[in-house]
Amino acid sequence: MKSIVVLRLGQRYVRDDRTLTHLCLVSRALGAEAIYLEDAEKDVTETLDQVNRTWGGDFRVILGEPWRGVIRAAKKEGRSVVHLTMYGMPIQDVAPQLRGLDKMLLVVGGPKVPGRVYHEADFNVAVTSQPHSEVAALAIALHEIQNGEELKRTFQKSKLRILPSPRGKRVVED
Repeated sequence: MKSIVVLRLGQRYVRDDRTLTHLCLVSRALGAEAIYLEDAEKDVTETLDQVNRTWGGDFRVILGEPWRGVIRAAKKEGRSVVHLTMYGMPIQDVAPQLRGLDKMLLVVGGPKVPGRVYHEADFNVAVTSQPHSEVAALAIALHEIQNGEELKRTFQKSKLRILPSPRGKRVVED
């Protein structure tokens, strides 16, 4: 299993908490172990704690770490730094190489990304060369990097579990 953590650069106050929550939920659901957020309202971390308690898993939200330190620490751990940007190389061209990596830090930007990030990254990867959502970019990248295997994951210690159904909702308590 790959070891993937996510770093979200920056914070746009007020309107950004919903985006941060969605970045966390996508990271968790699609196979990342943790996400680093420079800053977030307490509601964001509380939401993820509740999701873990109800749906299982041990996904972590780590607050207050400066992005330079996160990237430096990731490189010391042997993680490849993969920066998701619309200015990078097309994901379809680099996905085979990314699939060969065991440990990585996926970096997604919110507000203007410092130019230094482009130089610190081992890979600058674009899911499209058009303006788009960082949440969509993260979801597509996680899916491509893991070749769809993340969709087969099970989450330990869940209270609830969804049973696939062609119609309606089927939820069981574990």
